[in-house]
Amino acid sequence: MKILIAEDDFTSRKYVLKLLEKYGECDITVNGLEAIEAFIMAVEEGAPYNLVCLDVMMPKIDGLRVLRYIREKEEEMNLASEKRVKIIITTALAESDIVNNKTFNEGLEVFIPKPMESTRLHEIIKNFGLIE
Repeated sequence: MKILIAEDDFTSRKYVLKLLEKYGECDITVNGLEAIEAFIMAVEEGAPYNLVCLDVMMPKIDGLRVLRYIREKEEEMNLASEKRVKIIITTALAESDIVNNKTFNEGLEVFIPKPMESTRLHEIIKNFGLIE
């Protein structure tokens, strides 16, 4: 599995990497602009991400705008819903009101409040059908 982690906080980034690296190859970006660039590069190389983990509050471009960009690009590529990258938004509890029904209508599958629990993350990845 190919995974993109977009997280600006060093400690959170290391924690998420530790949780996800057992599931596959992880690339890390520290802001939303880098996340978009990594997504584009992976698609152009013919090796798109299976899972993207986005922090809501990031410099340059926030996670919700990255989500919208990814979904718009997938729409332009006429990707069937089962071929689209699975996206998890992570957020601090104080920011959880930012993630709402509109966000889910824009293509978010799930959000996880920080700190993420490994068992919950495992369950989500399994429900996505990315692992058995």
